[in-house]
Amino acid sequence: MNIKNQDSYTETGMTLIVKTVTRLTVGLILVYGIYIVLHGHLSPGGGFAGGVIIALSFVHLMLAFGRDIALRKVSKNTVSILESIGALMFLSIAIAGFLGGVFFLNILDKGSPFRLFSAGTIPLSNIAIGLKVGVGLFAIFLTLVILEGSKR
Repeated sequence: MNIKNQDSYTETGMTLIVKTVTRLTVGLILVYGIYIVLHGHLSPGGGFAGGVIIALSFVHLMLAFGRDIALRKVSKNTVSILESIGALMFLSIAIAGFLGGVFFLNILDKGSPFRLFSAGTIPLSNIAIGLKVGVGLFAIFLTLVILEGSKR
């Protein structure tokens, strides 16, 4: 990376302190969101709460580093595809249960209580909802940022 690109990289976004703190915390926020999604059937949380936390990690990146750098990392097409995958996963889980006789029928074994794989299709539903909510909220924020940038 040459000096000119490095200067433009440091000029956009917020101060060096905010960028440094963001680099240190955004991974922890993302991992915590994934934890909430995966353990939603065992503790408070689940797909929606974890999806919001995951979206906030990406919003945090965009606020700290600026719109252009965030758009280079995650494109609008990627956001659209991931949101569609989350919706299709959730619909597939519902239809798979329907083929078994009842809409959202648990088609997987339940397993042992208080274990990660102990709730049948609920963790899969939490993953699908977490993906849909996380990417959807980030897409809403991304749209608002793009619309605000086009007014200037």
